[in-house]
Amino acid sequence: MASDPAVTATLLVNCRDRTGLVAALSSFVFTHGGNILDADQHAELDSGEFFMRLVWDLAGFSLDRQEIRSDIEALAQRFDLKWELTFSDHVPRVAVFATKASHCLYDLLLCQQIGDLGGKIVAVISNHDVLAEVCKHFEVPFTFIPVDRNDKKKAEREQLELLDSLNLDVVVLARYMQILSGEFVARWPNRIINIHHSFLPAFAGARPYHQAKERGVKIIGATAHYVTAELDQGPIIEQNVRRVSHRDEVEDLMRAGRDLEREVLTRAVRLHLQRRVLVSGNRTIVFG
Repeated sequence: MASDPAVTATLLVNCRDRTGLVAALSSFVFTHGGNILDADQHAELDSGEFFMRLVWDLAGFSLDRQEIRSDIEALAQRFDLKWELTFSDHVPRVAVFATKASHCLYDLLLCQQIGDLGGKIVAVISNHDVLAEVCKHFEVPFTFIPVDRNDKKKAEREQLELLDSLNLDVVVLARYMQILSGEFVARWPNRIINIHHSFLPAFAGARPYHQAKERGVKIIGATAHYVTAELDQGPIIEQNVRRVSHRDEVEDLMRAGRDLEREVLTRAVRLHLQRRVLVSGNRTIVFG
């Protein structure tokens, strides 16, 4: 019999909505002596899809972890489920990519330091060495891998070699100002999280805040999303906005943008690490 006090299991499921599914999942936990701590579900009338996040206490649960997976697989066959199962005593391992901007990296490192991240940052990788002291302060390994614009594949090979050695769960791009190749992204489906500014209207290219000032933008924001092969088009995890006005100078817009970027990225990473995000096509279902 399993005996894992204070350890919980989290199950994410996605399937076509059908009668008896919630009862079957709840009964599975109850039958084997589990105590449901959190259950959140969402069904969509237009698509007919069903999503659920189920968390239960493993103390006194009558199945070991392999048996849990086997029984859930049987339910998956019965209800045609897509599912993910994680356990709370597994601490997700995170690698952060950064360039020169420090605000997002600082927020992630501070969040980890106070025990609020839900994972462990095991590496910071950068194409510049300016953030080495930041990582030293937080006692997080820093690796400098320069990127030659004429041979980006070389840097990417070094990056992937390092990532493969770290047994990672997620990669975070904390204002990493390099475009990842399709091959790189394909290695980490729905496990690379990026942050960027978001304006209405949108401004591409250099000096976006200067463009925003010239156009008299009234709202600025930030968007965190999973990285896909199509640039900045992946499923959105988290967003936030702030109103600005003609009184704000470019420096004010940039400061507000930095605040939003760090807040939104950290929140998105935390939601992912807490297993609160389900990807459906090119969108996400985020359980609060």
